[in-house]
Amino acid sequence: MRHTRLRTTARFLIAAAAAAALSLTGLAASPASASPLDIPPNGANDWSCKPDSAHPEPVVLVNGTFKLMAENWAALSPKLKEAGYCVFAFNYGHMETDPIPQAAAELRDFVEAVRGATGAAKVDIVGHSQGGMMPRYYVKFLGGADKVNDLVGIVPSNHGTKNPLAIPAGYTFCPSCLDQRWDSDFMKKLNAGDETPTGPDYTVITTRHDEVVIPYTSALLTGPSEHLTNVVLQDKCPLDPFMHDQATKDPVVAQWVLNALGRKGGPADPDFQPHCFG
Repeated sequence: MRHTRLRTTARFLIAAAAAAALSLTGLAASPASASPLDIPPNGANDWSCKPDSAHPEPVVLVNGTFKLMAENWAALSPKLKEAGYCVFAFNYGHMETDPIPQAAAELRDFVEAVRGATGAAKVDIVGHSQGGMMPRYYVKFLGGADKVNDLVGIVPSNHGTKNPLAIPAGYTFCPSCLDQRWDSDFMKKLNAGDETPTGPDYTVITTRHDEVVIPYTSALLTGPSEHLTNVVLQDKCPLDPFMHDQATKDPVVAQWVLNALGRKGGPADPDFQPHCFG
């Protein structure tokens, strides 16, 4: 356990240093940037793609903190494209370190660009970590409730984290890390009242092995079962080893995402049994 925590700390500090350097040099990614950092994952950002009747909502992928879209969605984006979806991804908020309300405004603008290009009335959103939580701010406060069909959060920081590394990062270069602290003012605002506002269907996918969002149950939401499914990977696949950082590359997670997006008029089927690996 001690070695796991040390590895986690090292990954966090390396990612943090990279994000700080990118911010200082002006190379941090943004949707309008021509930087090589904005290379999309395979399968994403074909702006000529038009949704078909079987997949009427384009899918917008939203990164986690310190992530670039090409790496974050390297496994899931091509799977979604192969399944028949129009897929879109973007980098935002200076490696996702900007205050989360600002990031949510960037998401709002990107969704409008996707809707305009595809002609779709709504999009589906699949997000990792901060990217699974932040769209809830867009839905609740920035007019996204009638523009999102499904919101699927992969290890989302829905109620923040008790990870102590969020504090030093937040007070130096990562305002979004402060926003994602357990019981922060941002979290109090986001989760006050209805956690799953009417509009989208919500699917939360988390792992008992999450070493970043602590406790892992922070990811889980409350709401009516007809519009919300909470998934703990090990409830259906007890030996699933995936932790927080690489959760988007878990083939079991991919099955849950496809189930959620493919189910009409509801979130992922809580009775769904994915094929387990290992």
